[in-house]
Amino acid sequence: MRILAMTNLYPNPYQPHRATFNRHQFRILGGRHPVQVIAPIAWTDEFTARRGGGEPLPAGRRVARDGLTVDHPRYLFPPKIARGWYGRFYLASVARTFRRAVREFGPDLVFTPWAYPDGWAAVRLGRSAHLPVVLQVHGSDVLLLDQAPARRRRTEEAVRAADGVVAVSHDLAGHLARMGVGPTKVRVIHDGVDRALFAPGDRAAERAALGVPAAERMLLFVGNLLPVKALDVLLRACAEPLLKGTPFRLAVVGQGPLRPALEQLAGRLGVADRVRFVGPLAQTELPRWYRAADVFVLPSHSEGVPNVLLEASACGTPWVASRVGGVPEIAGLGRSRLVPPNAPVELAAAIHETLTAEDRGHPSGPKPREEAVSELIEFLESVLSRHRRSGI
Repeated sequence: MRILAMTNLYPNPYQPHRATFNRHQFRILGGRHPVQVIAPIAWTDEFTARRGGGEPLPAGRRVARDGLTVDHPRYLFPPKIARGWYGRFYLASVARTFRRAVREFGPDLVFTPWAYPDGWAAVRLGRSAHLPVVLQVHGSDVLLLDQAPARRRRTEEAVRAADGVVAVSHDLAGHLARMGVGPTKVRVIHDGVDRALFAPGDRAAERAALGVPAAERMLLFVGNLLPVKALDVLLRACAEPLLKGTPFRLAVVGQGPLRPALEQLAGRLGVADRVRFVGPLAQTELPRWYRAADVFVLPSHSEGVPNVLLEASACGTPWVASRVGGVPEIAGLGRSRLVPPNAPVELAAAIHETLTAEDRGHPSGPKPREEAVSELIEFLESVLSRHRRSGI
């Protein structure tokens, strides 16, 4: 089975840490079946990187990563306007690269892990080449459509027209059903993690390596600094009297446009001296932070099944998270506490309870990523077999 993977959520020379979950998924896929990748780069990101001194891409905009051939066409679109047309802009931006891949690589199937604009364009390009298309939905691509009505119709068109859809949670599968996607086209596959990388370890040694004082409790957040992640709620929880009497420091790992506003909010709340904005880290650096933390916190307004909670669970780190999306489905994989979203008082109480709770041992944790990819391959093969039987 020859797989053409297409998504903007993939590392590129300007964003080497982008969507590492897709990088590793494609890497494992590529070890079992021939895979070629089309990963468009938004022209705005490329412009910013080049203006900051980034080197131009090689001629042909093709690179090798993890033994895979990766094409990086430039994704052209008008920023912040005409979002309902982004699918068409995406399609136009990748069409030449897609046709070349069909001609030279000869794929049997197109796999696209994002609904819109990627999936919408993939369905149309796949149809033109008589190839089946499987989408994978992760969360905000189908959960936040009420905040982006211009995307709703196109997203619904994409998931309905796809030959198969992978949902990373049963909650997402329910949303797909309400969007009119037939149940026979949907497969729920919970993500796995690299269990060799994310594993329990010596907390004291990791804390010493990171310079965390022995008497200080460490809270950890890992993710993009975006409104949906609700870092403002976490900062307000840190300012609650229940936690202010506890010696702690919050480490915020990640980057995003909200960082200046969050730094200002921490100052206004009087917790700036307790919050450290670490910035982005490579995935290989994250296990040390998970193992050093006393509790991982994810206060999001919306989620699919967050990889960071799976990683924390695999490292044996207890976590507190909002009861949203597919989060309750994985609560049993780690030592967890769930709270309502946008509730700083309840969040502070759950963090305090976790910090003071007796360690009762570690649950089994999430499955290995290889197992999740095996389930994905089985589904892709079933879609391809159905497509071939239909004679389309």
